[in-house]
Amino acid sequence: MDFLRPDSLAEALALKAQRPDAVPIAGGTDVMVELNFDHRRPATLLDLTRVEDLRTWDVDGGSVRVGAGVPYTRIIEELGDRLPGLAMASRTVGSPQIRNRGTVGGNLGAASPAGDTHPVLLVADAVVEVASTRGTRRIAATDFYLGVKRNALEPDELITSVRLPAARAPQQFAKVGTRNAMVIAVCSFAVALHPEQRRVGAAVGSAAPTPRRASAAEEFLSGELTATGQWESPRPLPDSVKRRFGELVAEAASPIDDVRGSAAYRKHALSVLARRTLGWAWQDYPGKVA
Repeated sequence: MDFLRPDSLAEALALKAQRPDAVPIAGGTDVMVELNFDHRRPATLLDLTRVEDLRTWDVDGGSVRVGAGVPYTRIIEELGDRLPGLAMASRTVGSPQIRNRGTVGGNLGAASPAGDTHPVLLVADAVVEVASTRGTRRIAATDFYLGVKRNALEPDELITSVRLPAARAPQQFAKVGTRNAMVIAVCSFAVALHPEQRRVGAAVGSAAPTPRRASAAEEFLSGELTATGQWESPRPLPDSVKRRFGELVAEAASPIDDVRGSAAYRKHALSVLARRTLGWAWQDYPGKVA
């Protein structure tokens, strides 16, 4: 196995162009597990830990650009006020050691349906920025996930950053696991309020071949809040609205039975998560909307 260790992004892109089969590694929290269990045996590893351009974040107007190599711990500590949903999801990832090493870029590259950050990226309208020696391009998160552990990257491309609008209203994330910590999600759910667009974002994880938006649930709740004037004059949501929202979220999923849970349980749990997270987000909405 060859081990390539570039010092700059330009060098990394040149190496990836020469060796498109090279597997990028930053935190290594996914790749090393696959290597240890002999689930994959790549000919080349491309170590990106020295590429400083990938380990920074900045604010550009109303959006936040998070480098692909920024670890979860820094997102929690430095970006919780700007990207609350992403920080919540980051807190649920693995152990402190894994949060110190793992990155959102790695989560995107692995494209596992159970990746904790994926539902948040969908509801927050994130855009994935990728680059190669041919140039750069941006891919909407909704178009990035193509199948189980498959993404929209070309063989010579690397993820350089993810760009998200700074949150102007509450966001929430929750997941269910077989234990309280260091667990792969049985299912997960994220919700985000977008009052300036009179819109709600909702997405499920670990309950379909890819993370996916719950479009019918989004449209239902957005319509209800608009029709009742709740965006301008928020009031407690009727239980019937929260219940229907949960039902539509569950209908958006197409889960499987596996060792972590049954398809029926995942649908039930998603309905519960959707009702709860919506309640938490709406409770915070009157005092936090910008």
